Amino acid sequence: MEKLQFQYQTTKPIRKPAHIGVVGSGDLEIIVEPVEGQTTSVSILTGSDGFGQVWENVLTRFFNRYPITANITVHDFGATPGVVMLRFTQVLEVLDYAE
Repeated sequence: MEKLQFQYQTTKPIRKPAHIGVVGSGDLEIIVEPVEGQTTSVSILTGSDGFGQVWENVLTRFFNRYPITANITVHDFGATPGVVMLRFTQVLEVLDYAE
């Protein structure tokens, strides 16, 4: 089990919380909470050790395109990068985020 922390400078505050996904084999849950300021903090608890660089690459790609400001908690149980990006995109739908 590994705990990862990332921070991103962001510009688009969100107005409501969101909860997407479930903690199950090959899946993850994402909990998003509004926060003041222009920094998004992402805390990840994953059962798959040694994938910090992969997480950073996926999250950097996401926040470069969608700079939402929030506190984000992720509970991962071996989700692939494709599933991670899918779940983060679902967060945008729940938040009614538009580019």
